[in-house]
Amino acid sequence: MDKFVITGGNRLSGEVTISGAKNAAVAILPAVILSDGVCRIENIPNITDVNTMAHILQDMGAGVRSINSSTLEIDPRTVRTHVAPYELVRQMRASSYLLGALLGRYHHAVVGMPGGCNFGVRPIDQHLKGFMALGASYSLDGGMVDVVADDLVGSHIYLDVVTVGATINIILAAVKAKGLTVIENAAREPHVVDLANFLNSMGADIRGAGTDVIKIHGVDYLRGTTYSIIPDQIEAGTYMVAAAATCGDVLIKNVIPKHLESITAKLEEMGVQIEEFDEAIRVTRTGALNKCNVKTMPHPGFPTDMQPQIAVLLSIAKGTSIITEGVWDNRFRYVEELRRMGAQISVDSRLAVVEGVDHLVAAPVKAVDLRAGAAMVIAALCAQGTTQIEDIQYIERGYDAIVEKLRSLGADICRIETPGPTAVMVG
Repeated sequence: MDKFVITGGNRLSGEVTISGAKNAAVAILPAVILSDGVCRIENIPNITDVNTMAHILQDMGAGVRSINSSTLEIDPRTVRTHVAPYELVRQMRASSYLLGALLGRYHHAVVGMPGGCNFGVRPIDQHLKGFMALGASYSLDGGMVDVVADDLVGSHIYLDVVTVGATINIILAAVKAKGLTVIENAAREPHVVDLANFLNSMGADIRGAGTDVIKIHGVDYLRGTTYSIIPDQIEAGTYMVAAAATCGDVLIKNVIPKHLESITAKLEEMGVQIEEFDEAIRVTRTGALNKCNVKTMPHPGFPTDMQPQIAVLLSIAKGTSIITEGVWDNRFRYVEELRRMGAQISVDSRLAVVEGVDHLVAAPVKAVDLRAGAAMVIAALCAQGTTQIEDIQYIERGYDAIVEKLRSLGADICRIETPGPTAVMVG
């Protein structure tokens, strides 16, 4: 199985350019199904989740053409099925967005239950609640979700919990529905806004994205468009933490600093220097790290996708820090791996108590999910000795060219390939 081998102790310095947002890309690609013309999507990250979604669209009949490493041209007019291929769908969480897109175009969608990282129950009850409010009915059979509607009619939908997935899926289903749809208690994440902007660029009428009330006036036609995806907030945050963990000095380019405010605030609280520019952010650390408490929350709170990475930083900070996970039930599975490297962390349900240590030490570890894998990389970069990280397929689901980017900053990292089946990549 392929591994990352990292020798720690090198101070990261230089410049790194952030790729397009994974979470935006995996929502925008299925949204193309709703278009009545060809779409060109730019600033797409070259990661396995994006390649999987592109393959799903191809299997369903769409024309998918790679223009370059970060641009895809997709013609959805040749899609001839409302059934998504099960074997590909089960590989990724965001495949659930095919439900809303197919329902919006065909009034019928059959999609397998989503896969992806395993760090908690991922109910789709709020998705289904939204579809039913629009006039659909559903059945569950053999791991497949079958949603069908004679007509989709706008409705007033209040989400019981703030959920990005349900917010996105309801937008997709409602954008061509008759009349007005109002989503209350909607998620406000940047990639929800990016999806709305993409759809609006095709002629949709979506207002309020980025607030907790989104209004969608249904339209009959969505034209083709050219659209550039926003920078990846979580990739940027990961490099911010990596710079801090290694006493580095890194200029992180192609970012939206406002999207990083919650991360910036915690790093500054820990004693890290942050300098903001229009589309870049500089992270410098020269002294010891201070303890701090972190609670993950929906946007604009501290992102749950940055929780494992900040835990590494807190594990080498002075004093006792507390992490409260406010989104997922089981996101501390990586803690056992960090303990192998000398971290002192105790977990009780959604609470982790982190006792700072002087340094981490190299050990064989594995990535238990995407962001936990990023945390293992950061831990290895600042640890004494050489660390081997297994199950790196999780990391490559969400980080574009991570080895090359870290090497450009001075990291001692390599990817060791071992024989085995390889995934077919689009582009």
